[in-house]
Amino acid sequence: MSKQSLDIKPAKGKLGVMLVGLGAVSTTFIAGVELIRKGLAKPLGSQAWMGTARLGKRTENRTVKISELVPLARPEDLVFAAWDIFPDNAYEAAAKAGVLVKEDLDKVKDELLAIRPIKGAFDPEYVKRLSGTHVKTGTRRQLAEALRADIREFAKTVDRVVVVWAASTEIYTTPGAPHASMAAFEKALDANERSIAPSQLYAYAALSEGVPFANGAPNLCVDTDAMVELAKRNGVPICGKDFKTGQTLMKTIVAPGLKARLLGVAGWFSTNILGNRDGEVLDDPESFKSKEVSKAGVLDTILQPSVYPDLYSNLYHKIRINYYPPRGDAKEGWDNIDIFGWLGYPMQIKIDFLCRDSILAAPIVLDLALFSDLAKRAGYKGIQEWLSFFFKSPQAARGLYPEHDLFIQHIKFKNTLRHMAGEELITHLGLDYYHD
Repeated sequence: MSKQSLDIKPAKGKLGVMLVGLGAVSTTFIAGVELIRKGLAKPLGSQAWMGTARLGKRTENRTVKISELVPLARPEDLVFAAWDIFPDNAYEAAAKAGVLVKEDLDKVKDELLAIRPIKGAFDPEYVKRLSGTHVKTGTRRQLAEALRADIREFAKTVDRVVVVWAASTEIYTTPGAPHASMAAFEKALDANERSIAPSQLYAYAALSEGVPFANGAPNLCVDTDAMVELAKRNGVPICGKDFKTGQTLMKTIVAPGLKARLLGVAGWFSTNILGNRDGEVLDDPESFKSKEVSKAGVLDTILQPSVYPDLYSNLYHKIRINYYPPRGDAKEGWDNIDIFGWLGYPMQIKIDFLCRDSILAAPIVLDLALFSDLAKRAGYKGIQEWLSFFFKSPQAARGLYPEHDLFIQHIKFKNTLRHMAGEELITHLGLDYYHD
């Protein structure tokens, strides 16, 4: 059966990537793209520029790069801008972050020096361990309008814009009356209600300007009825939340395997040590709560204790994050997993993931920018659940549980791209290979 590809607008001209936060993740991302542009590095970890997709039957031997399957922005197409609550340019911020060595940073020093942050919207009540010195002032409405003006000004220099939140984790909050509808949100803006977090101001500004928004932190942001309403009304893709990088990446790889083999899990203890700005922010209990909730939801959804009560109904799941400055961006995630098998006999799994947080996050920022732009050009609007692959706590439609299984997410991601390109979806059923 033949299929028709979607009428996707071409990826012509410059794609402007506006980053909320010019810290370790953003500067690692920008420096990496600049090194790739110069032919000094390859886009390791990027689905958009390095990933492939099989097309048709296995016997056809058709595998193409994702960038050949759908029209995506290329390295030479990207232009960067960022907001931050500190005035350091991208080179200074990258040097302070300490992710990339000076030798690599100096190869793209001129490009990084040229990126100076726009003043950020900030409320110290939402990130208590930081004291911003490069901030906008005004009411919630005035801050939102100032952010919209920033986007419009940047948009004059490029052909299309996307916004990615790559800033610190805000304190844990739950939706209230201002988040129930856009009318209520607008009213709360005008009333200068403090229940509207800075991250929501950035999202509101982007969606109001018709710009896709991806939330890379566990903040309550685009995952409210008000923001979904605005995204649909303005025909804008949204996705979130919280980049899936270190320990949670391991959980979404290991947990599906345990469930597939019907191995029980009695307990899963997770602890992290990290010393970057993210670790400092998460040392505050209220910000840690946001991260804890984001990380904790993974196992329940994957393991389905209500479906497999004998295996997972008594699972004890504990998460800890510890700020340890000597470690810098080189985070260590340690997991102890108590499992049991045939006849209930106990076994254990130990995972010690010595990872680099920003190295894992940088290609996610790239992919979310490129695929959000693709979604907008394809006419997609509202929640982009097919991008769940990149998030710890993926956003889904009201009434749907989020899919956390990395392998199901990956199939959904590639099948969506096949659908866009008018190719047959791959179910992996394979019965037709064995019919006489």
